[in-house]
Amino acid sequence: MKKMNEIDFKSKFNVIAGPCAVESYDSLFEIASFLQGLGVQIIRGGSFKLRTSVDSFQGLGEEAIRYLVQVCQELGLFSLTEVVELRDLHSVFQDVDVLMVGARNMYNYPLLKELSMVDKPIILKRAMSATIKEWLSAAEYLQANGNDNIILCERGIRTFETATRNTLDLSAVPIVKSMSDYPIIVDPSHSTGNSEFVPSMSMAAVAAGADGLIIEIHKEPEKSLSDAKQLLDFESFEDLYKAVNSLKNYLG
Repeated sequence: MKKMNEIDFKSKFNVIAGPCAVESYDSLFEIASFLQGLGVQIIRGGSFKLRTSVDSFQGLGEEAIRYLVQVCQELGLFSLTEVVELRDLHSVFQDVDVLMVGARNMYNYPLLKELSMVDKPIILKRAMSATIKEWLSAAEYLQANGNDNIILCERGIRTFETATRNTLDLSAVPIVKSMSDYPIIVDPSHSTGNSEFVPSMSMAAVAAGADGLIIEIHKEPEKSLSDAKQLLDFESFEDLYKAVNSLKNYLG
């Protein structure tokens, strides 16, 4: 199936959604089909999961990428996953539409330099203790060899607060816009670590001027193999998606 439009973060508000980790072809197809019906065009799905604990689910790896690419091609959607290994960039990840650099790799300058030669949108997540200036400097590495399709992602920073997984720095949205031309999206799932707070933080991100959101969902969050507490179910996501679009239309 032909994809509907080119990926555009500079003039179009995008809601990216999908499972934290791809668990199977069937579950991913069901999630992607649901999202397609709402109008979501970019499907995220974790493949190689960089986990704090070695005992946590590490993802299906190359198998997950095959499922993600296949499902998105069948449904005419764009695929997004995190690239973690420099050695796999031009092989394993070659068919993925959008590549993401996770928070733990923001300072991986060899990876950033190599990505600067890739003709694909690159989402750069803020490292958990990075200043905005350091984050913007990392983005410059991604532009070093001509790739100007860079999107920043605020995913929460590490502070003394323990009520949420991270502290979502929404002030970064207008600050980044005042200091650069990079589009900036917000990840309310990883920042809060709690599905209860994802809707309010999503709406706040829209009000702050974010260019998009990246939200994790699952048909049965309690059965997810990864980050179950922060996943929205289908009904909750549909309600939020409609509310976000209504607010975005109101704000203009």
